[in-house]
Amino acid sequence: MTQPRILVARAVFPETLERLARHFEVESNQSDESWDRAQLIQKLQGKAGVFTTGSERIDAELLAACPQLRICANMAVGYNNFDVEAMTARGVLATNAPDVLTETTADFGFALLMATARRISESEHFLRAGQWKKWSYDMFAGAEVHGSTLGIIGMGRIGQGVAKRGAHGFGMKVVYHNRSRLSPELEAECKARYVGKEELLKTADHVVLVVPYTPASHHTIGAAELALMKPTATLINIARGGIVDDAALAVALKERRIAAAGLDVFEGEPKVHPELLTVPNVVLTPHIASATVPTRRAMADLAADNLIGYLVNGQPLTPLNPSVIGAR
Repeated sequence: MTQPRILVARAVFPETLERLARHFEVESNQSDESWDRAQLIQKLQGKAGVFTTGSERIDAELLAACPQLRICANMAVGYNNFDVEAMTARGVLATNAPDVLTETTADFGFALLMATARRISESEHFLRAGQWKKWSYDMFAGAEVHGSTLGIIGMGRIGQGVAKRGAHGFGMKVVYHNRSRLSPELEAECKARYVGKEELLKTADHVVLVVPYTPASHHTIGAAELALMKPTATLINIARGGIVDDAALAVALKERRIAAAGLDVFEGEPKVHPELLTVPNVVLTPHIASATVPTRRAMADLAADNLIGYLVNGQPLTPLNPSVIGAR
C-alpha cells in the first residue's frame, strides 16, 4: 500500500526522520535551506502533510496551490505562521506542540529577567573589551530581583511558570494581566494578583510578556505603554515578535526611559531592528527559550505524533481546529 507523502520543511533530529519514514514517504530538508514561498509551494505538491517549525507561512494562497495537503504540524507552541481560519475552510488540520516546553521556557524567561536586571551581558562585554581596570561601588549596579514586583502579561501555562519561580523562589510580589482572570485556586498557587494592564505597567519592576501573537495583541507594548513604566523597570519578551513595537522600545532604551530589556523574539526575525543593536542596556537572544535538547526532542516528537496520529490513525494529539477531523 502506498504511504502518504509528507514534507519536513526544516532540519530536525535524525531520529525524528527515521520514525516518520516508518509511516510516510518523507522529503526532508536536513541541509536546512531557506526556501522562499514559491519553493515551499513546489515542495508541497503531492504532499498530504508538512512538518513546520514556525517560520513557514501557511495561508489561503498556499493552501489553494497545494490541494492535497491535509495537515500542518508545527514544532512550536505558537502558531502565528498558520492562518487557522483559512486552514479550517480548506479542511486542513493545524496542530501545535503545547505543554512540552512550558517549564523550559519559563526557566529561560526567568534567566533572561535575571540577566537583564543584573546587567550580565553589558558587564561581560565590558570585561571582554579589557575595560575592567578597578572595582567601584556603582559598577554595573542593576535592579533588585528578590522582593521586587513582577508583572506578567499573559498568564497561560508559561506565565504561571514564571510567576511561581518569582513568587516561591525570589519572594516577588506577582501581579498579572490576562484576557480572563485565573481561578482563585490558580491565583493562590501562583501567589498572583489580577490587575489592569495600566496598573501593571505603572507598578511592576519587571514586566514579562507571555501572550500569543494575534492581530489583537500586535504592539501590546508600544510607546504609550513604555511611557507608563518606571524608569527603573525592565521589560522581558519571550512571547512572539510583534508583541512589542521594537522601534519604540529602542528609543525608550536609548533615552533611558526604562532601565533595560531582555528580548528572545523580534519583529521580522531573524532580522533585528538595527537600533536595538546599538544600545547597551538590552539582552538579545535568538529565539532560544525552548532550546534544551530534551525539550526540543519532545517538541519534534509531538509534531511527528500529530502527523502519524492523523494521517495513519485519524486521531491527532493536539489539534487547533478539531472540526476538520473526519470532515474531509
